[in-house]
Amino acid sequence: MASTLHVTVPDAGWVDRLADLDDIDLTVWDFASPQPERYVDIAVRPYTVAAAGLEVLDPARIGLVQSQALGFDGVEETLPAGISYANAVGVHEESTAELAVALLLASQREIDRYAREAGQWNRRFTASLIDRRIMLLGHGGIGIEVEKRLDGFGAVLVRVAGHRREDERGTVHGSDELSDLLPTVDVVVLAVPLTEATTGLVDDDFLAALPDGAIVVNVSRGKVVDTDAVVRQSGRIRLAADVTDPEPLPPEHALWSTPGVLISPHVGGMSSAMQPRIDAVVRRQVARLLEGKEPSDVVVPRR
Repeated sequence: MASTLHVTVPDAGWVDRLADLDDIDLTVWDFASPQPERYVDIAVRPYTVAAAGLEVLDPARIGLVQSQALGFDGVEETLPAGISYANAVGVHEESTAELAVALLLASQREIDRYAREAGQWNRRFTASLIDRRIMLLGHGGIGIEVEKRLDGFGAVLVRVAGHRREDERGTVHGSDELSDLLPTVDVVVLAVPLTEATTGLVDDDFLAALPDGAIVVNVSRGKVVDTDAVVRQSGRIRLAADVTDPEPLPPEHALWSTPGVLISPHVGGMSSAMQPRIDAVVRRQVARLLEGKEPSDVVVPRR
C-alpha cells in the first residue's frame, strides 16, 4: 500500500477541488513545461485527444498518465514503454450522446436553416424522428447512451455492433449485416472506435446503400467517414458531425458549404457534466493506488 502518492494536475483549479484528499502530494504540471524531476504516480493530462507530446515523457519518472478524453488514437504508438495510460471512461459518454441527439434533431427539423433565416417567417414541413428507422452503429458506451436518449421519440432503433448478439431489448446486429440493413434505415448514428476496420467505413458504397434523404450523424472519429464521399453525395445524403477529417476543418474546406451538412467543432464531451465526472475518475484512481490496486481503465498498459 502506498504511503503518499505524487499526483500532477493540469491547473490550479484541480488543486482546490482535490484538496480534501489525504496521502497525496499535488503539483501543477501542464505537460508543456518540463516534466517534474521527482517520480509521479499519476499525471492528469490536459483535455486533449491528441497523442502528440507523449513521446518525450521519461518513463523512469512517471507511472500512469490519466487522460481526460475517451479516445486514445495513436497513444500506443507514441507512449514510451514503462508508462501506463488510462482513458476517461464514464466522463464523456452521456454528453456526447446528448450532442448526437441534438445534432440529429437540429438537422431533421432544419433548425440551422431557421437560424440562417433570422427575421424571416418561412414555414415548411420538416422531417421528424417519429416513425424513423435509426441505426445505432456502435453499441458501446456512447451508443448505449444514445439509445437511452432516443427512447420515447417514437423511432425504431436498429442496433449494430461488431458481432450479433441478443440482450434484454432484443437483437444487436453484427457489422456483417450492414449491407442488408443500410437500405432499410433513415438515420445512421456513428459511435464506433477508430480502428483499421472502421477507418473510411462510411465511403461511397456505404452512402450509396442508404435511401435518398438519409442522414449520417458522426460522434465517433472524423476518419470513420470519407469526407470526399460525403461531398460527392451532397443533395442526396445529409451529414451532422461533431468530428471531421481533417480536424480542425479548414475554413475553405468544401464540407462547410456542402448542402445538408451540419458541423460542430468536436465538443461532444465539452459540457458542464465533464468536470465532476473527471474529478471522480481521478479520485477513484488515487484510491485504488493507495490501496495497492492496479489503476482502472488502462488502455495502454506498462510494457
